[in-house]
Amino acid sequence: DSNFLENLAEDAPVVNLFDSIVGKAVNEGASDIHIEPDENKLRVRYRIDGVMHEILSLNKVLHPALISRIKIMGDMDIAEKRVPQDGRFKIKHNFKDVDFRVSTLPTNYGEKAVLRILDRSKAMLNLDKIGIDDHNMKIYKSIIEKPYGIILISGPTGSGKTTTLYATLNVLNSIDKNIVTVEDPIEYNFKIINQVQVDEAAGVTFANALRSILRQDPDIIMVGEIRDKDTAEISIQASLTGHLVLSTIHTNDAISGVTRLVDMGIENFLVSTSVIGLVGQRLVRKICPHCATRYTPTKELLTRIGYDENSDVKFSYGQGCDKCRNTGYSGRIGIYEVLKIDSGIRDLVNKNASNDEILKYAKTNGFKTMYESGMEIAEKGITTLEEVLRVTTI
Repeated sequence: DSNFLENLAEDAPVVNLFDSIVGKAVNEGASDIHIEPDENKLRVRYRIDGVMHEILSLNKVLHPALISRIKIMGDMDIAEKRVPQDGRFKIKHNFKDVDFRVSTLPTNYGEKAVLRILDRSKAMLNLDKIGIDDHNMKIYKSIIEKPYGIILISGPTGSGKTTTLYATLNVLNSIDKNIVTVEDPIEYNFKIINQVQVDEAAGVTFANALRSILRQDPDIIMVGEIRDKDTAEISIQASLTGHLVLSTIHTNDAISGVTRLVDMGIENFLVSTSVIGLVGQRLVRKICPHCATRYTPTKELLTRIGYDENSDVKFSYGQGCDKCRNTGYSGRIGIYEVLKIDSGIRDLVNKNASNDEILKYAKTNGFKTMYESGMEIAEKGITTLEEVLRVTTI
């Protein structure tokens, strides 16, 4: 059976179909390709700017061959259809290397494959271009210049946290510092930085890798994600022994980063002495420049979003055109909140204060929330009001 599948997968029409699905996805700036069997057809969808679009509907007959092609590319077992599998491969597209992470999943209509596209040429490594506004940038740069402590970047999956980490490392990277990262997966290769790939099967977990890194005379350590108490403890230990540690954590906003560590079982005083900065972020879609239109919001809308009903503020939206697949949007940008930990916040953390209490204190000291940052770019016509309200809370 596997020989038959292999021959099928090497068939010219199948190879061409696969190449065109992948090539088109890269050209259109998709982040993921979904190949999904239905009862009687095979659907191909791309995720572009965070939103899924159906691209192709194919004859279901093509399903076994296309999935086998993907498995061969990803160095996976083509005969095994009952269990989920993971793989990766690299292609040259328009003279540049593009990496793919593949995962297959058995569904009731057959195997589904998702290909995550890691286009290294598009990696946004310029800290000044990812969306941090001047107010927050000033604070952020003052935090990352510190010689030791933990900086936590929080947000849900797909909110651009890795991009922020990489752009930050790019600023900090120099020949006179030893920077070591532990990642799952490594999405971009840096010069001069030592990057370690997590490999659970070989026993290389975030925590184990971190323990080894501490014996490697590091100045700056980047931990892809703090998922458990073990990783959190070693990261804190590292920061308290004179290292700058950058990491991400899955929480809804910046302030929750501290309370999440406490929830993991880290003592309050350790959290308050080690964490020096917190960042919260989301991605919003940018309005397509080719069909952008300004409008004046109604009084009801103004009141709902907390503006004075007589305000003369204007917002924009995209009407939809050929350039943006009639979505009205093109590309994405980050919206941020940045909190520098001062003695007041340390005291609150030590007292086990709630997020609301910390937020109240932070706001009186010039903390600007993601919502406020988002509304600022909505007023400028960079994104829509709907996008800001979709990803933040007032």
